[in-house]
Formats: sequence, C-alpha cells, structure tokens
Amino acid sequence: MTPTSEPTPTFEPVRIGLVSVSDRASSGVYEDKGIPSLQAWLAHALFNPVEWETRLIPDDQFTISAALCELVDVAGCDLVFTTGGTGPAPRDVTPEATLAVAHKVLPGFGEQMRQISLAFVPTAILSRQTAVVRGKSLIVNLPGQPKSIAETLEGLPRATPPVPGIFAAVPYCVDLIGGPYLVTDDTVCAAFRPKSARRS
Repeated sequence: MTPTSEPTPTFEPVRIGLVSVSDRASSGVYEDKGIPSLQAWLAHALFNPVEWETRLIPDDQFTISAALCELVDVAGCDLVFTTGGTGPAPRDVTPEATLAVAHKVLPGFGEQMRQISLAFVPTAILSRQTAVVRGKSLIVNLPGQPKSIAETLEGLPRATPPVPGIFAAVPYCVDLIGGPYLVTDDTVCAAFRPKSARRS
C-alpha cells in the first residue's frame, strides 16, 4: 500500500494595515523601525498568508484618521495596527484620530497593554493606547518602540503568574466582527477561543 500523506492545511488570507505615526520618520530625519518590527512579529506569529498595506505618516490627527479610513474602507484591511503617537505630548494624537473613526471602542486592549508595560516602566500609565472596531475591521494602537511592540503583543509568558499579550485576544475578536479565521503559532502567541469557536 502506498502511504498517504496528511493534507496540507489551508489558511484564509488576511489583509493587515500597518501605520507608523512619526513627524521625524515620515520626513526622513530617521529610519522608521515601527513598521518593520511589527511586520516581522506578525509574520512570525500568523500561519495565514498576509497581504500588507503600510503607511508612514506625520503626527496629524486628520491625516491619521484619513489613513485609517482608507485602509479599512478602501484597501479592505481586516486588521490595522498603528505605532507611535500615544503619549501625552501635544503632537501625540493617534488615540484621538482612532476614536474619531470608531464604530465601537474596545478599551480592554489599552488596559492590558498598560498592565504589561508597567512591569518595566512606571511611565506606562502615561500611555493612551486603545483599540476600536470600524465596520468589520479591528484597529489597535501600539506603542512606538519595537521592544514595547513585541512585549504588548506577546505578553509576559515567563512571569509569575504569566501575563497574556493582547494578540491572544485578536483572532477571536476578528471572528466576532466578521473577519477571517486567524491561526497563530502557539510558540509565539497562543490565541484564545471558546471551544465552540474553534475550527479543527
């Protein structure tokens, strides 16, 4: 008998928008590191084939809101991550721009990101990150530093007790709002879904 091989699993494609908000990086003063680090982490964490939409823009509320609307309404992104512009400084307006285009607000994302960052720096309480739903898309504000991006996405798995990262909740959230079924590499980030929502 000829041995039969296991069928190759198929994963739904996902379109992800990445927005780096920085006056200096967008004007060429220095190289943007937010988008490359975020893209590398997500590519490592997801088994789904990903189509990327990237935007590097200045700290301007109207420009940020317009970019988010374009990524969701025109480019059809299922997920959008912003990086940068979430502090209390006058030019930090990413949360305001995000809330301005929201249909629903998901404050738990920001609460968990601050909880993770507080394990490292007391100034984490100054962060104003949030997440929202626009249509069938999830938009999440992330911090600006590559190290902080990874920490908030994957959490603190070796802490006692372990602290889950925000990305563990992203696939089920995307399910609930009508997006594609995201499959993660559990060695990077184990997605949580109720048993009734899991696919074989």
